[in-house]
Amino acid sequence: MAERFDFPGGITPPTRKARATRSPLCTPPLPRRVILPLAQHAGAPAEPCVEVGQRVRTGERIARASGLISAALHASITGRVAAIEDHPLPTADGRRGPCIVIEGEGEDDWLTLPPLDWRQAAETTLLERLDASGVVGLGGAAFPTQVKARIRELHAIDTVIVNAAECEPYISADDLTLRHFAADVLEGARLMARLAGAERILVGIEDDKPEARQALEVAREATLAEAVPVEIRAIATRYPSGGERQLIKRLLGREVPSGGLPADVGTHCHNPGTLRAALAAIRDGVPLVERVVTLTGEALARPGNVVARLGTPMGELLGFAGLDTQALHRLVMGGPMMGEALGELACPVVKATNCLIAATRSELPDPPPEQPCIRCGACEEACPASLLPQQLYWFARGREHDKAERFHLFDCIECGACSYVCPSHIPLEQYYRAAKQTIRAQRREAARADHARHRFEFRQARLAREQAEKEARRAARKRAAAPATRPPAGSDAQSAAPAADLRGLRIAHSAARAAERKAEKALARAAESGEADPATLEDLETQLATARENRQAAEARLQAARDVEEKPS
Repeated sequence: MAERFDFPGGITPPTRKARATRSPLCTPPLPRRVILPLAQHAGAPAEPCVEVGQRVRTGERIARASGLISAALHASITGRVAAIEDHPLPTADGRRGPCIVIEGEGEDDWLTLPPLDWRQAAETTLLERLDASGVVGLGGAAFPTQVKARIRELHAIDTVIVNAAECEPYISADDLTLRHFAADVLEGARLMARLAGAERILVGIEDDKPEARQALEVAREATLAEAVPVEIRAIATRYPSGGERQLIKRLLGREVPSGGLPADVGTHCHNPGTLRAALAAIRDGVPLVERVVTLTGEALARPGNVVARLGTPMGELLGFAGLDTQALHRLVMGGPMMGEALGELACPVVKATNCLIAATRSELPDPPPEQPCIRCGACEEACPASLLPQQLYWFARGREHDKAERFHLFDCIECGACSYVCPSHIPLEQYYRAAKQTIRAQRREAARADHARHRFEFRQARLAREQAEKEARRAARKRAAAPATRPPAGSDAQSAAPAADLRGLRIAHSAARAAERKAEKALARAAESGEADPATLEDLETQLATARENRQAAEARLQAARDVEEKPS
């Protein structure tokens, strides 16, 4: 029996998953109209590459990735681009953002990419396909999968973890995905293990999903001959076992360091839906245009899980499940612990939409009034990150943000366990979230001057690189035109200087490569953490671009010096 580990704290709220798991996975009718936000992934928003009035086919790219951390967007139905304009986004603050609106023709005319054999294709080809297909993490973070798949360039990965815990109440999208597509999920895990260079695959699934676990066992038995072994491990149901840090602790006993990433301890975590989407993009050439969504809540007559097209208006999708608008009190995207309450049914389904809860007033009532803290310590006992929630609350409330950071505020995963157990009904995670937003805003303000400096440095680096390449070409032409001559005897002193220059250039090239790797790691860490805002990511991309320009300039100078040294005498 495998050694068992555990994380501290956690809670066991009612799961409330049964209503949505009684029915098999189904597909609703094609939406008549889809609204596709350009920013439905971590990083920079996608850039439109279609025009109003243009006819597009299902699966056709309509927006390209912009920047190093971004994802492409594809048409989820066949029709004509009706508008590129601002629409309400599925966020708690009700903000609007640019979207591509497509009016459908009522039929699917698919445009797919050529299928690839992921076992035989080059890794660069696989990464390019993931990039072209717009695949992102479907567990909620929506981090571009092709960026995450490059992690072996910075870290040594020994284990790919399939995060099938799905611990939050109501949500059962992963459960139904595994019941119906277990073989695809495991094949997708082997694909990601190949890209990560991992030696094994570990599936962590809570013990309240027996049908999904059985499907995984059957799929595993059918592929025992595969090179990368798969282990399926059931864990006791407890929230938030699905947090990456908590799941890694439960499965492997490894502690992700404060401010660190799972890759720092040799692991790579993926959601079942992400693995299925990655496999479909490569094996079948189908980009990400749909996902499994849980439709649940007492305001629905027919709750269940559906394969929904991205961009479908939530009201239309909930109508398919029998929405009673009179009984609807609150619409939540995600789960009741970490989800966002939405104000409009017109909001579209996006890549991060794993669940829609149409709750009645009795089901999810308004929270009671906040009372003074009685210092009972229940929040500390429930915290899965071993933080001091009460102390963080006082720091956040008093706007002592420097102290909150010293007490590891950014290690808080905002799971809401502390608020759930608080007898004073204090929305603790809301205080922490607000404090994080304030700190990020202060960092953005302080980074503006740095960003201007980094842009200037990038320009200087580009000019230096162009000058170095020009000098190298000039020197090459001069060598080609000059007759070969043998250096006179006794010229050792004269050749010592070029040798010394070559050593210096090698050192400079190594330093430039190290700086580039450092910049790549900083960008990957900031993006994968999910804590960095788009402005910060843009600045880190500028720093990486500067490092690459410097490395290319160093390469040009080094190569020119080598050509001089290797010139035949």
